[in-house]
Amino acid sequence: MPQSGDGCGFGGGIVWDERERLRLVILVGATRQGRFGLAAAEWLASRARLRKDFEVDVIDLATAWLPDLMTADPAVSRPSAVRDLSPWLDAADAFAVITPEYRHGYPASLKNAIDWYDREWHAKPVGFLSYGGPSGGLCAVAQLRQVFAESHAVTVSETVSFHDYDKRWGPDGALLDTEDCRRDAVAMLDRLGWWARALCRARAREPYRCADRPRAEE
Repeated sequence: MPQSGDGCGFGGGIVWDERERLRLVILVGATRQGRFGLAAAEWLASRARLRKDFEVDVIDLATAWLPDLMTADPAVSRPSAVRDLSPWLDAADAFAVITPEYRHGYPASLKNAIDWYDREWHAKPVGFLSYGGPSGGLCAVAQLRQVFAESHAVTVSETVSFHDYDKRWGPDGALLDTEDCRRDAVAMLDRLGWWARALCRARAREPYRCADRPRAEE
């Protein structure tokens, strides 16, 4: 299990060592059966694993079993499923969120996951891979940028978008990508790496603090 702490994959040091690697968490936001998101996440993970600067974890919210009932009482301990996922998010240096678009919005399962956590998102970069019909899920991404801003995360402008995703299955059942998608993935991962290194250095110099209410710990 990842080490909790300031979330810097290179040990919290101020000087960046190119031999060290950043921890990228790819978060699958949809939980419906037959979702395209799993294939999209594995495709993005395969692109990220070609690089020397990332270690990659794929987290599927469908198997995280986060409860959807919360309490406003900060003295109540968080449920075990929430505590179990926390170290994986806390250890991340960057996030790539896989989101569909449902009725011009993102899935409730993703909002639930975001709201269960606080400091795990703080001062870390977030990129998006979206999918949908003609809009390619970009309406969902626009809303998520506002949500992550309130979570004290930094979203990158570079985005991967699969338009008309239901037409992207080959005869062998594999995802069909395009040169544009591969180029967009490179651009997004480059930007996530830049921000992850910059924010790791910043957190190492000065811990990130915000006015969020305290929560019950383990």
